[in-house]
Amino acid sequence: MNPVAKLGNSECGFREAMFRLIVACALAILFVSLPFASASAGFRKQKVAPPLGEILARMNDAAKHLKTVSANIEYTKVTVVVDDKSTEYGELFFRKGKNTEILLNFHKPDPKVILFNKSKAEIYLPKSNQIQEYDLEKQSGLVEQFLLLGFGKETGDLQKSYQIKLLGEEVLDGDTTALIELTPRKESISAQLTKVQLWISEESWIPVQQKFFEAGGDYLITRYTAVKVNRELPPSTFRIPAPSDAKRVKMS
Repeated sequence: MNPVAKLGNSECGFREAMFRLIVACALAILFVSLPFASASAGFRKQKVAPPLGEILARMNDAAKHLKTVSANIEYTKVTVVVDDKSTEYGELFFRKGKNTEILLNFHKPDPKVILFNKSKAEIYLPKSNQIQEYDLEKQSGLVEQFLLLGFGKETGDLQKSYQIKLLGEEVLDGDTTALIELTPRKESISAQLTKVQLWISEESWIPVQQKFFEAGGDYLITRYTAVKVNRELPPSTFRIPAPSDAKRVKMS
């Protein structure tokens, strides 16, 4: 069962679901934190991965110019114990501003829309015509940690919260990538999320895959395609496409 579908079943289940919801938002935030410069901007494919310091410098530079991102998204959850894998397909929309906005629109297999804005999240479930509202204020520790992966933070702040390691190069679907690993420094974070791996294309210098490792051994993989940067996104992009009679439910 998709983790979003289990929201609110119990206090324990709620905490777990909220963590996974934050991870889902973090996937989007982490994606847009990475370099968006093209290979023509002084970088080219190399036989060895570029130095880590060079990659972090590109992140800082990209942060100054990034405004919006849209992309197709493929989100795979793997539950190791029962050898189960489920994949969702949809779209990501991101807009930088005073209040960062992220919308994940999953089309299949089960349609749902997740809207993330500051410390609030909304999930629209078309089949039940219901909008679930979540207050993430009490999860501020996790939210703030993940937001450090975002475009608004200097990589010095990132290094304060995560140990960053360059693992080398890996060919992924014919694309040569630099593989980076982030390990949370805080025990409160690493107790749930042990590490994050990023595959950065050495041709376009944008991420082509991310892998989030949960403490229990399960993991999440996200792939991005058809990426568009800094195109105009109207305000309506970040509105839940629900009919006026959709029922709103505050989750607690």
